[in-house]
Amino acid sequence: MDLNVEIISRETIQPSSPTPSHLKIYKLSLFDQLAPPVYAPIILFYSPTDENDSSKRSNHLKKSLSKTLTKFYPFAGRVKDGFSIECNDRGAIFIEALVGCDMPTVLKQPEIDQLQQLLPEVSSDQTLLAVQVNYFGCGGIAVSVCIRHVIGDASAAAHFVKTWAAIACGENINIDDAILDCTSLFPPQNFFGFSKNISKNHDLLLNVAMKRFLFDGSKIAALRSKIGKIGPSLDHATRVEAVSALIWSAVIAIATERDKTMPMHVAATAANLRKRLNPPLPQQSIGNIYQVTMANWLMGKTTNYNDLAEKIHESIKKMNNEYIRKLHEGGGYLNIMRNAAEGLVLRICLSC
Repeated sequence: MDLNVEIISRETIQPSSPTPSHLKIYKLSLFDQLAPPVYAPIILFYSPTDENDSSKRSNHLKKSLSKTLTKFYPFAGRVKDGFSIECNDRGAIFIEALVGCDMPTVLKQPEIDQLQQLLPEVSSDQTLLAVQVNYFGCGGIAVSVCIRHVIGDASAAAHFVKTWAAIACGENINIDDAILDCTSLFPPQNFFGFSKNISKNHDLLLNVAMKRFLFDGSKIAALRSKIGKIGPSLDHATRVEAVSALIWSAVIAIATERDKTMPMHVAATAANLRKRLNPPLPQQSIGNIYQVTMANWLMGKTTNYNDLAEKIHESIKKMNNEYIRKLHEGGGYLNIMRNAAEGLVLRICLSC
């Protein structure tokens, strides 16, 4: 369904205070370099309020965003090269739009193509942050935030939005430790001769089908109870592990029907490394500080939720400080990525 979104304004919001000269360059870590060339989208829906002055709300959002950009100053910069962000205060894109339907119509059964109409369009890959404020006829609004993956993962994006919301509510926020140099932990690499394979894999990974699943809280609780305790430590599966096991089981069943010769199936999970390192990093740290874990399942084995949840649980649990640091010693992780990229391209070429 076409939401009849009409753009009514487009401008650039700059930080309320200029970035000091000694902070003009933000260095990219290895994980930042490997981040897919996409924007991470967030859409927040707000019910109608007694405040009907859209101009007043607009100015308040702009001012609070400007203050937030001072604290997250790399977000207002531009991509300089494969190793750094230039924190030049060029600002974030701020778009306002009118939506030709009521918000309940969208929320009743949101579809991916509908939600995408509420996201800002960005013409330059160098722009790191774009916001679109959508005004519905019922008085509700949807604030869409798109952050370029090279500057932050899901955790970083969430903390940026939380900080913006807190500043908009008048709170005095101190997040001086949000901007960290992670290049000593995950040194950047020169991808000359390797970038083509990385690009091919990004294209392959982005050519996916997106589905939306809604799980009731009581159903998830029942699923966790059915799975029971898992692994040698007899931990209970988390909600994420339980739902992942359910979906993985269905995917394995489909894959088995399509290709009975497939030897193995892999489930990948992105694990936030901030609290797994020693010493831990601040949770509000920007950048990409996550590691993709792999859980393997030999095809032909009978699947059950308990075993699959255990595989996922163990793949995440092994991501501790010792394992992470050893994995990245001497460029070891890059070698793994290089071999995986070359192997993936080879397998795809052979199957064409």
